[in-house]
Amino acid sequence: MGDILSQNEIDDLLKALNTGELDVDHMQTTTQEKKIREYDFKRPSKFAKDHLRTLNIIHETYSRYITNFLSGYLRTLVHVEVMSVEEISYHEFSNSISNPAVLGIVDFIPLNGHIIFEINPNIIFALIDRILGGTGLGIEKVRGFTEIELSIIERIMNQMLGLMKEPWENVIELKPKLERIETNSQFAQIINPNEMVALITLDTKVGDIKGMMNICIPHLVVEPVIAKLSTKHWFGTLQKEISPQSKKTIENKIEKTPIPLKVLLGKTNITVSDFIGLQKGDVIQLDSTLNSELDILVGNMLKFRGKPGVKSNKVSVKVTEIIRGEEDD
Repeated sequence: MGDILSQNEIDDLLKALNTGELDVDHMQTTTQEKKIREYDFKRPSKFAKDHLRTLNIIHETYSRYITNFLSGYLRTLVHVEVMSVEEISYHEFSNSISNPAVLGIVDFIPLNGHIIFEINPNIIFALIDRILGGTGLGIEKVRGFTEIELSIIERIMNQMLGLMKEPWENVIELKPKLERIETNSQFAQIINPNEMVALITLDTKVGDIKGMMNICIPHLVVEPVIAKLSTKHWFGTLQKEISPQSKKTIENKIEKTPIPLKVLLGKTNITVSDFIGLQKGDVIQLDSTLNSELDILVGNMLKFRGKPGVKSNKVSVKVTEIIRGEEDD
């Protein structure tokens, strides 16, 4: 509703019109247009950009874990990194899968529902070849998998899923469990084809073989924790102050950490011929005297000086000076 004019304001307006100070033709009624956002009911957007950014952060960490694990397990160069994180329909993801495929149907415990862990067959054959003693080469023509190969794939996938717990710990305490492995996308219909999913694509390189790994996470699965998939919550959790109990635990571990401590009795210089001729019982004269202070090293760092002596029938050194030179730098 517009503003209501007083009688004085009405009189002033009429006077301005009569005198020509105000032209009626130039008076326009301004209307406030409402911004309308298009909404596609066939492809509803359920993941905000903030959610996708957080999933990117989580799986960047996860990709580093996979890189370290596979590099050590296969004893060859492996590199995994996040290529993209996008929102698509499950129908689009399912249609992009070629047959045969390696599709791990994963129960995303404690969340209700399943996710799909897809590994490109070229990468799988390179992994299997390396595990069985080969050089890690792929095959020229993709074929089906034998029972032995499927057993190896299941073991590798279980180990890779175990690495997923820590990157997700700020969102939820995950216990992912591999339910089964499918080699045909038609048997991997875990949700309605029109449902939206977050697709995380990992660019993978095993030796000279390149391929992709895809993690398909339906919105219905992560909906109970979607509020935690925000960068604000994520970084707020990461920057949370350490509790006094955690500080005490760290202090206790540091206090029990063994450190090397050695006392330098003295130094001297001798010729190579004298060194070669040393025999048992020979005496080497040092540059220190009986009353000289000795250098006490922690690791290779000079930290104390002291004087030698005997305590409880054991050779000892009494600390006489604390060296704090590193604090002056």
